[in-house]
Amino acid sequence: PPVTAVKEAIDKGVFGRIYSIQLSCFWNRDKAYYENNWKGTNEMDGGILFTQFSHFIDILYWMIGDVKRAYTLVANFAHKDIIEFEDAGIAALEFCSGAIGSINYSINSFKKNAEGSLTIIAEKGTVKIGGQYLNEIEYQSIQDFEIKDLLRSGEENEYGTYTGSMSNHHKVYEQLVAALNSDQLISTNSFEAMKTVEIINKIKQSIITIDPI
Repeated sequence: PPVTAVKEAIDKGVFGRIYSIQLSCFWNRDKAYYENNWKGTNEMDGGILFTQFSHFIDILYWMIGDVKRAYTLVANFAHKDIIEFEDAGIAALEFCSGAIGSINYSINSFKKNAEGSLTIIAEKGTVKIGGQYLNEIEYQSIQDFEIKDLLRSGEENEYGTYTGSMSNHHKVYEQLVAALNSDQLISTNSFEAMKTVEIINKIKQSIITIDPI
């Protein structure tokens, strides 16, 4: 609900010109998460931007638009000999709209997921969507406007050693069935899904890997 509310405000021009965006994704994925399965390989997993944080990047595209260029610095601090890619990274983004942004992402949050947040700084307002899964409005200061009366977000999924994203997947299936059985338009089409993959690939192609001391 907070993401939908902010998107609607952007589309109405409430924020005016968007200047900059900060996306933070601080989760925990320990050694047990990667043991005895397909996770952790470039061939089958693809990296934490694909497997853990692709939904967040999809939201960036949905809200702000396409990415023109990316500049990325990554490292593997705590998962050496466990995964074939970084466990933390920082990506600077130049959007086609002229906005700039950054993604700070990690799977090294101690013991549990800490945060999934998106801060937008714009001509007529600033807003931060936070919580672990973008499920709260943590801050807002918007000219002649207030985001309020939001619906309750779904409950978190429990996976034993960690909690996963909210239990909203059924809504995706319900909308797919409705679109197949009627003239209702699907909210996320294949083109938008491909754009998310394209943005992640731009980030990955710009990677500079450092070796932590």
